[in-house]
Amino acid sequence: MTDRNASNPDFPEFDWNESTKSYLLSSFFWGYVVTQIPGGYLSAIYGAKYMLFYGVLICSCLALLTPFCAVNGGWTVVVVLRAVQGLCQGVIFPSTHTFLSKWAPAEERGRLVGYTYSGSQFGTVVMLSVSGYIASSSLGWPSTFYIPGCVGIVWSFVWLYLCSSTPAQHPTITPNERRFIESSGQARRPSDAGREEQPRPPTPWWRIFTSVPFLVLVLAHCANNWGFWTLLTEIPTFMKNVLGMDIKNNGPLSALPYFAMILLTCVFIWLSDTLKQRGTVIPLGFSRKFFNTLGMWLPMLALIGLGYITEGEANVRLAIGLLTAAVATNSATYLGFHVNHIDLSPNYAGTLMGITNCAANFMSILAPLIVGLIVWDETNPAQWRIVFFFTAFVYFIGNLLFMLFGRTRVQPWNSRPTTRTPSPGGGGERDEGTEDRGPLIGA
Repeated sequence: MTDRNASNPDFPEFDWNESTKSYLLSSFFWGYVVTQIPGGYLSAIYGAKYMLFYGVLICSCLALLTPFCAVNGGWTVVVVLRAVQGLCQGVIFPSTHTFLSKWAPAEERGRLVGYTYSGSQFGTVVMLSVSGYIASSSLGWPSTFYIPGCVGIVWSFVWLYLCSSTPAQHPTITPNERRFIESSGQARRPSDAGREEQPRPPTPWWRIFTSVPFLVLVLAHCANNWGFWTLLTEIPTFMKNVLGMDIKNNGPLSALPYFAMILLTCVFIWLSDTLKQRGTVIPLGFSRKFFNTLGMWLPMLALIGLGYITEGEANVRLAIGLLTAAVATNSATYLGFHVNHIDLSPNYAGTLMGITNCAANFMSILAPLIVGLIVWDETNPAQWRIVFFFTAFVYFIGNLLFMLFGRTRVQPWNSRPTTRTPSPGGGGERDEGTEDRGPLIGA
């Protein structure tokens, strides 16, 4: 949009300076952070089906309007449009967690979370790989908005037609499949076990924010986002200014770390399934912490290695390899802290994801600002080494806390408040609201 030489010259070019570009790129996250917690809360009330439908549909329609707004309204209108797109997409991750908490049997939870969230990497790979070619074609740069916008609209209506928020609401599910899903694993609401829908109890906000396992989960998510976005946003700058390799303007090379992440997601899921199939008894808590360690400490080692790389053609290849390995191995966290929200509280998984993802995305905004304070000479390897070592330390502490204090046991505040009512025979009282606790899985 700002370089006619890099795309079809028959379409408008915009003379936007670097400050304007930074507003355009960051405005999406202004809205994205705002709707994280409301998205999780509303998806639990109205159903993840409708939150995902409207979130993707509205965002896709706005994508179709982006070229028109840029040409006729200027960059300020595009900034507003991007912020609204962020508001729409902010509900997607929390709603997805709500959806998976209803549909994923406990023994398949890590696998389904991994496959589901790798979809975001798949979309990134596709668009980074083809957007440059599309913009250079007769379709021009507007088509990089029109094509994904149309795909998103089609997906929205397919989703609306095929999906239901819970197994109980699905019109064609078999009784055996519904019974298997609803009785599997950890605690669920009574309505998910085939009983009449009951009023939703108030969200136990105070107990959530004073829960040590949940606070550790927040810190792990923040540490992961700090490291992940430092890798993706700052390493290309390091490679360009210190190693003389510009990977930002190379679409396929930019997509390589994301593609490797998709492949390793499948490898880690296969490894987890293989260990189970061989009869190896692995406690759920150990499994979560093992894969989280792979996903945070392997990137930590790659960052330390990047700190010692100097200029040279061989070192450029090594740096690309380390960057790819760091991003790819981070996918193991899909089987670690990413699924831990559902472990701690299947009933409030979407709300928990909204809280942790909100906090973690503040880290995504803060990390580049901290890098800017440390690196004032972008050609100085010593200053970049400080950034890499500090980010490695953040990875180390985040996973260490998760290993020491993280839990997979369903938390007491997941269940409905307990009330006392007379027993049918008049011989004492019985508890209500405790039958949805389910078995407690591991520490």
